[in-house]
Amino acid sequence: MMSLVLEPGNLDGLVILILAIMFGPAILLAIIGFALYKNNKKAAKILFILAVLYVLISLGICGTLMLGY
Repeated sequence: MMSLVLEPGNLDGLVILILAIMFGPAILLAIIGFALYKNNKKAAKILFILAVLYVLISLGICGTLMLGY
């Protein structure tokens, strides 16, 4: 009986959520950067740099969580 309570079941939604947290904000920052690139190149470059930094950090943190270390 106790093992039925501890069974996690289907965790596909959790993996999709972690992937959305990993790449969602970076994609959004890149889209905003492309929208601003024509008018304000300095702000667009800053957003591109932030997007790349977010991907690097999220791959390190969330990637480690997904691997189970």
